[in-house]
Amino acid sequence: MRELNLDRLRTLVTISDLGSFAEAARFLHLAPPTVSLHIADLEALVGAPLLVRKRGEVKPSGVGELLVERARRLLADADEVMDLVQRQVQGLAGRVRLGASTGAIAHLLPQALEVLGEEHPGIDVQVQVLTSPEAMARLASGALDIGLVALPQGAVRGVTVLQWRRDPVMAFVPSSWALPRRITPRWLAHQPLILNDEGTSLSRLTTEWFALAAEHPKARIQLNYNDAVKSLVAAGYGATLLPHEALSAAPLDPRIRMLPLQPRLWRPLGVAHRTGPVERAIQHVLDVLWQQTQV
Repeated sequence: MRELNLDRLRTLVTISDLGSFAEAARFLHLAPPTVSLHIADLEALVGAPLLVRKRGEVKPSGVGELLVERARRLLADADEVMDLVQRQVQGLAGRVRLGASTGAIAHLLPQALEVLGEEHPGIDVQVQVLTSPEAMARLASGALDIGLVALPQGAVRGVTVLQWRRDPVMAFVPSSWALPRRITPRWLAHQPLILNDEGTSLSRLTTEWFALAAEHPKARIQLNYNDAVKSLVAAGYGATLLPHEALSAAPLDPRIRMLPLQPRLWRPLGVAHRTGPVERAIQHVLDVLWQQTQV
């Protein structure tokens, strides 16, 4: 069975509203034979007359009234769909899927989302907690639009990665501890430590930093949730190494001291997205993120 054609349904509804084939042709900017053909096609598809002439005016038949009623809904839905699509094409609305670590979500995204909400309120950013490898894999498969990923990243076909920002890694230690003049790998390696799980980018960075002094400490506990780590530091359970995002405005617990490392250590982040033309909604999110560049 052939499918209903929206143009033919629109013609039927217009004839029903105006009561005339000729008036419908003028309103729709169609030739009169085209209007007649539309109705003939619909009647052939349905298998029954859809319009009848009464006292010089065209009216829907019983079957025609039912089809006109349902056609109005279909046409309204189609117009709504096209409006939504056009708004997304124009960058006025849309859904953007973004993946990042818990730290980036907690400390880097809130300000960006606030700016985006003011400048582009119709864009909905759906945030997912992902590791960098997970984000890269989902970008490659088309299941993600933007990823905030640790650098460096190996090349992935169809994914573009650009350096976004570079944040200093700092030592977070209990305020009650007696501290040396400098926080070095040798000193910190002999303290109780709370570190990221092995396999994370931050774990790799800190391992290399300790290795500068030929130190290979074993963490007292491994944990990837920065706020939970800081709570343990505040309780005196141990020290940790975490990136310090300048955008984070949350005041530090007075039971914690944040101190620079010697030698300095940096955590670089990149913005990843699919290679090729970028939808306007995605570009708006990228533009807001680039406003927070810190290299």
